[in-house]
Order: sequence, then C-alpha cells, then structure tokens
Amino acid sequence: MSNDRRMTVLRAVVEDYIRTQEPVGSSALAKRHGLSVSSATVRNDMAALEDEGYLIQPYTSAGRIPTEKGYRFFVNRLASAAYLSEPQRLAVKEFLSGSVNLDDALRRASKLLAQITGQVAVVTSPSLARSALRRLEIVPLNIDSCLAVVITDTGRVEQRTVINAYPIDFSQLAFVAGTINSQCMSMNLSDVSAFIEKLDIPVSQTGYDCPVNALANIFRDIASRERTDSFYVSGTSHLAHCESMNHDDMTSLFDALEEQIVIMRLMNSLSGVSSEENVSKSDVGVAIGSETNNPALKNASFVSGGYGSENQTGKEGVPLAFVGSVGPTHMDYATTIASVRVVASYLSRYIAAERNPHFQYRSITSRKEDIPLTG
Repeated sequence: MSNDRRMTVLRAVVEDYIRTQEPVGSSALAKRHGLSVSSATVRNDMAALEDEGYLIQPYTSAGRIPTEKGYRFFVNRLASAAYLSEPQRLAVKEFLSGSVNLDDALRRASKLLAQITGQVAVVTSPSLARSALRRLEIVPLNIDSCLAVVITDTGRVEQRTVINAYPIDFSQLAFVAGTINSQCMSMNLSDVSAFIEKLDIPVSQTGYDCPVNALANIFRDIASRERTDSFYVSGTSHLAHCESMNHDDMTSLFDALEEQIVIMRLMNSLSGVSSEENVSKSDVGVAIGSETNNPALKNASFVSGGYGSENQTGKEGVPLAFVGSVGPTHMDYATTIASVRVVASYLSRYIAAERNPHFQYRSITSRKEDIPLTG
C-alpha cells in the first residue's frame, strides 16, 4: 500500500475499532480524525482497502472492521509504543519493587501486566538449562543422607536429597562443595556436572563415603530441566468479560494456556524474530490470529518479549525467559507492547542485580519520563 491517505484511513479505522469494537463508518471517521477530505473520499478509500484485504464489511450498509492483514499493517507501522500513563508507571515502580525474591517478582509481574492490559498475562521463569551456579550448600540430614541446595545466578533455588548406601564423610563432602564454589561460580550447570566428574577425590581416611557422583548427577538433572512448571498466568478472568469472544474461542484459548510448552515455544519464536512479518518496530514480537500457528489462538493475538540475557554462555542477547500478553485481535497493541516491554525491562534488571550484587538499578525503560527504581 503506497497511498499515504489510505494508510491514514486504515490506521484510523483500526484505532476506532480497537476502542469501540463497532464497525467504523466513513462520515464519523472523517470528522473524528480531521482527515480534511469528504466522507465520500474516505468511503472510496475504505472500499479500496477492502479490495486489498485490509478491511471487511461485516454486513451490507455497515461500516468496516480490520482484517488480520489490516492489524498486521497497523502493528508493523507503529512508530513507537505508547507511553504508559502516570498511574501505570507508578504501579510498575511500587508493585514490582516490593518483590522479596525472583518467584515473587514473576508472580507480581504477571498480575500487574494483566491489570494494565486487561488481558491474560503470561510470565515464564528463567530456564535452569540457561542458568549458572552461584553457590552450592550441603546440609547434613542423617549419617547417610544430606540435602544439596543449588543456588543459581538468576535467583532460582533447587534442592535435592542425597541418600547414600554408606555413611557420608561430611568433612570431605564440605571440601568438595568448597572446591565447586571456588572453581565453578558463573559456570553453567552442565559444565559444573562435568567438572565434578573430573575431580580426583582421595579415599576418605574415615572409611566413610563421599557421594561425588551423586552431586554430578544432581547438576546434570537440573541442567536438563526446562522448568515449564514455573509458568505464571494472571488475568484469565478478563476473558469472561470479553464480549467479542464467543464461548468456543474462550474455551480454545483456555486449552492453549493449559498447553504450557506450546505457549513457551510461541513466546520463544516471537522474541527471536526480526522480520517485519512478525514484529513491530520494537524489541517485542506480535503474532496475530493465524500467525500463532495454533488453531486455539486463531481469534487472538499474542505479544511477547524476552528478559535477561545469557551472557555467561557466550550467547549475549538470547533471552533467559519471556513476558507475554494474550487477548482478542482488537487489543490495544500500542499499550500492550509498551507494557510488555516495561515489565520485561524491569525483570531484566532484576536478573542483572541477582547476578551482580554491585549492579545499580537505573530506570525500567529507555524512554523519557523513566521511573527510577531506587530512591
């Protein structure tokens, strides 16, 4: 589409339909947006947009509504996402900065994103496969058992019980744990497992055992898990109040949200694409209707952004996890994109602070009117 006026008409139709969910007529459009042309001209432009597949007339004599193609054109040409309002920015600062740990931050982030957008919010936790070791703690439980506590650089804590066939030499095991902590900090968990397997542990003078192989297996097991269970969803009740979605659409969407691995793959693909077919001019990906490649989401749109960066494995820029919002295709894309970006930015800074105690929070966005997270 090369006609600038038609582009303006299409944008106006999409904006009005997002606001009202009612077919948009030419006369009202010309007056409301100050198009400086007659309603007949606008009507001709809308007819041309319909011929090109950007608009559709739901029934005779009605106004037009956007098609999936129309929404895609609109999203691709969002110069920038809208700023959040002052109350919304304050809500981000006050609500998220009270988090006591990573799980609390993720839970709060999903609730806040759902409140801001009025849609379903999805937040995933950092994959353990992409995390690095911060510290290993060994807690004796009995003469032949102990608790291994693995703390990652992203703030995750995993606990495993080791039950040994023989009494454990806890002094030697403490030495092994100290070696791991001094040599393996910031090493990914798979490499920690390989490091432990290569340790040359002398025979215990006590005659007791040091379950080194059990420790190696623990790190290998943790590293292999994608943590699909750490998946925070908020705002599903909003679907019940969405009049534009029928019962079948809502049921399908609920089913899709239950299939966590499907949602995670979609979020991963959206946050990793850079083509105009899938993203607006931002760091946030948008899938509209059939672009989700999921029949359950055919009448919905998904907005997703990654947070965190896998710097320690040489994959800088690869997200550790994702923040997303799902709603009807007539969602307020500008506000949703802005909200996802702001929440993802906060979580990125939270992860950075977890990895580096000397990290200083700045603001949660790179735009004017940023919100300091300290002070």
